[in-house]
Amino acid sequence: MSELVEVHLLEVPVAVWARAQEQSEALQREFALAATDPHDVPARLLQLIDVLSAQYSGVSSAQEEQLLDAAEAGVDVLPDLVYRIPPEVGPAAQALGQLLDEADDHCRRGDHLLTLAADEELVRFRWWFLDAMTDQVEGRPPVSWPQYRR
Repeated sequence: MSELVEVHLLEVPVAVWARAQEQSEALQREFALAATDPHDVPARLLQLIDVLSAQYSGVSSAQEEQLLDAAEAGVDVLPDLVYRIPPEVGPAAQALGQLLDEADDHCRRGDHLLTLAADEELVRFRWWFLDAMTDQVEGRPPVSWPQYRR
C-alpha cells in the first residue's frame, strides 16, 4: 500500500461547493434513471455513466461533512480543507475531470440528459479541486481558490 499524500484545498468557497454538490447530485440521479432503461441511451453515455458511478462515487465523508456543516452554519469560506489520498488519485482526478466535461457536453446538447450542464464557475471549481489533487500528489504547493480563479 502506498503512503498517503496530504492535499490542502485553501479558501474553499462553501456556496460554490454547495452548488457543485447540487449539480453533481442531479446528474447522479439522472444517471441512475438512464441506467434503468438503457435502450434509448447511446453506448458511450452508458459507458460514461458506468465509469462515473463505479469508480468515482463520492468524496471522503469527513470532508463532505465539514463542508455540509459549514454550509448549514452559513460559513462563506473554509480556510484549509485537508484530504489524505493515495498518490494514484492524482491521475484518476484528471480522468474524472475529462469524464465530467464529457457529461456536461451531453447535458448542453440535451440529447439524453435533462440536467443542466455545470456553469463556468462550477467547471472552474471542479478543475481547481481536481488539479489540487494532481498537483499536490506530484509535490507542487497548494493554490487557493482565489489564486486559481485569477
